[in-house]
Amino acid sequence: MNLNRVGNWAADNFSAKEKRIYFFLDQTTQYIESLDASLFSERFKTTFNRFVKDYRSIVENKKPKDSLAWAEKLMTWGNILTHRSKLL
Repeated sequence: MNLNRVGNWAADNFSAKEKRIYFFLDQTTQYIESLDASLFSERFKTTFNRFVKDYRSIVENKKPKDSLAWAEKLMTWGNILTHRSKLL
């Protein structure tokens, strides 16, 4: 849910909501790092590992040149993980 929320804020007005975006990204990063991926099903692990790799590059690019594309990546992953979570 945080991914979609942050993506929406970035798409609406990145510079105006920058502080909130960074707060939620930090919170989301901490949550992701606290997960024990060994408990995930093999089918979900593949998706999760791809997500983590892409998420790291998204977070490293905190000042995106194209905030709409950046936002779209977050929202896309939010939707993918929501739908794939049934595989847990």
